Amino acid sequence: MKTNSKPGSQAAALKYDPERDNAPIISALGTGYVAEKIIESAEEHNIPIVEDKSLSDVLVKLSVGDAIPPKLYEAVAQILVFLSQKDSEFHSRIKP
Repeated sequence: MKTNSKPGSQAAALKYDPERDNAPIISALGTGYVAEKIIESAEEHNIPIVEDKSLSDVLVKLSVGDAIPPKLYEAVAQILVFLSQKDSEFHSRIKP
């Protein structure tokens, strides 16, 4: 089967519940066609997408269900703070 996936494309999806998890957990992971499907699903569900090749290069070496390693805590925390602020801004604009 031929696919039109972009060479070198990769994606990782993270989930984090601070009440349950010690660190963010990888919930989906893939390269090529699978990466494009992960991104497509995120777009369909209005899940924010952050492009960071150096971070994804490390994440794709892990497995689904793995917690991110401590060396990535700061990078992922910065992304989570950014997304949290964007979400707060969005919700404050639509409140009556």
